[in-house]
Amino acid sequence: MRVLILDDDIDYSSSMREVIENEGHSVTVTNSAMDALNLENSSPFDLLITDIIMPEMDGLEVIQYVKNTHPETKIIAISGGGYFRADDLLLMAKEFGANMVLTKPFNCAMLKMQLNSLAAV
Repeated sequence: MRVLILDDDIDYSSSMREVIENEGHSVTVTNSAMDALNLENSSPFDLLITDIIMPEMDGLEVIQYVKNTHPETKIIAISGGGYFRADDLLLMAKEFGANMVLTKPFNCAMLKMQLNSLAAV
C-alpha cells in the first residue's frame, strides 16, 4: 500500500514512517499541505494520514479536498488538539470523510491496527 503522511511535526512523521515501512508499505512524508495535495493529484495514494492542526492549511480542508477529488483514497486523521479538544477535531474529521481517527499521542500498536484494517478493505 502507498501511504502519504502529512504532519508538521517532523519527529512524529518519522516515527510513523518507520512503523508503516516496517509493515511493508511504501511511505512518502511531507510537512506541507500544498505539497501533499500536489502529490495526491499527481498519483493518488492508497492511504493519507493527516494531522488536523497545521500552519499552512488545516487537515480538515485537506480531508475535504481529497475526498472530493480522490474518494478512493482512505484517510486516517490524527490530532492532539490545540484551540479545540482533539476529540472534537477528530469528530469533525470523520464528518468530512476520514475513515479512521487517532488521538495524539498514540502507540504503534494502534497505528498498526488501523493500518491493517484499512489495508484489508
